Amino acid sequence: MHKIDVHFTLKKKEFTVSLATTSRLQNFYKLTQEQRLALLEQTLSNDNLDIKHFQDMSGLDFKLVDAMIENAIGTMNIPIGIATNMIIDGVERLIPMATEESSVVAAVCNAAKQCRDTQGFYTYASGSVMIGQIQLLGATNPYYARQKILERQQEIKEICNSVDPMLVSLGGGFLSVEVRILDDGIEPIIVVHILVDTLDAMGANAVNSMAESLSQQLELWIGAEANMRILSNLADQRIVMARAKWSLKELGGEQVRDAMLAAYRFADCDPYRAATHNKGIMNGVSAVVLATGNDTRAVEAGAHAYACRFGQYRSLSSWEIDKDGNLCGTLQMPLAVGLIGGATKIHPTAQQNLSILGVKTAQELARVICAVGLAQNYAAMKALVTTGIQQGHMSLHAKNMAIMAGATGSEVELVATKLTDGGRVRLDLAQKFLQDIRDEG
Repeated sequence: MHKIDVHFTLKKKEFTVSLATTSRLQNFYKLTQEQRLALLEQTLSNDNLDIKHFQDMSGLDFKLVDAMIENAIGTMNIPIGIATNMIIDGVERLIPMATEESSVVAAVCNAAKQCRDTQGFYTYASGSVMIGQIQLLGATNPYYARQKILERQQEIKEICNSVDPMLVSLGGGFLSVEVRILDDGIEPIIVVHILVDTLDAMGANAVNSMAESLSQQLELWIGAEANMRILSNLADQRIVMARAKWSLKELGGEQVRDAMLAAYRFADCDPYRAATHNKGIMNGVSAVVLATGNDTRAVEAGAHAYACRFGQYRSLSSWEIDKDGNLCGTLQMPLAVGLIGGATKIHPTAQQNLSILGVKTAQELARVICAVGLAQNYAAMKALVTTGIQQGHMSLHAKNMAIMAGATGSEVELVATKLTDGGRVRLDLAQKFLQDIRDEG
């Protein structure tokens, strides 16, 4: 195998990396973990590459990891923290959150503490209905075909429910069918929506299987060709809401409250601000979704698509003042999560995190996640209009910078303190402070 040697300098140290001229690793998927790592080491001669690092599986069986994804070589740890102080629908909750971003967990803790005197968070969930889409092409009379499909609702129900009799036996399964006609500028497209109650599952596998099975009959009934057959992640039949109230005392007065309202209005009318505003919400949402082994990408895609439902990307949350002057927040978003199937069911850490949460149903989990998103939103807005987002964020980031500089043990806190006291959190300063500490020692 031919290789290219690349030379570079990092932190005044010379490195040489040999890069393979091909990424064609034949039969890589057939190899054991040890064989894959050995092949990588042979292919990528890199001073910074420590193949032994991937052998630490953090307590997971490699057979499980290898079954979850293709060409597995190891695992990557994400910190898990516990958000405290949360009261959700009258129940005290400890919330496991998996995230690499500083201050996210602390923000939820603080927001939840500040609304305990108003009984915390209250939630609502519309149900557990998912949408499967079937795209039909080539229909010469699409409006006529749409009615033919709608007339066969009972047959459609039988076809869909035959795919997953276990789901039906538990009370879930096919609910109804919708038919839309779209114009892509080339030809009319018939889009069939099947609405399925997936109960405690996220539902992708069941809905996709139903869509694939039904598409064959649709082709015969209307003489069109089924193209795409897949679940939609815009789960607008699976809406979750959370609300909470913060008193003026906890807020810090009318000035802070009014500044937060102005910040919300900014996000609701400007997509550039709304993107960061909603990202802050998803800091909390995605951390709990990931901790419980659910699909972060599906939840994020659905949330951002839902934020555009009025024709412009807007805030997912709403903020108001009640008659007593308190700040009232509401978060509304689609949340398709499950307790069975996928990593949620087989990943041991996800199972332990669900045990900490103590939720019994997928809807209950979704309600918790939505409440965390609202808490995160409150904390971010308050920080932005008062101390600024950097003060809290950087105090935690300083520890990361200290570690990057090479600090260990008690040195980490000492370097981080010097960085935050000086108001500048930079790697070069962390290196200097660390050297000063060691010289003094």
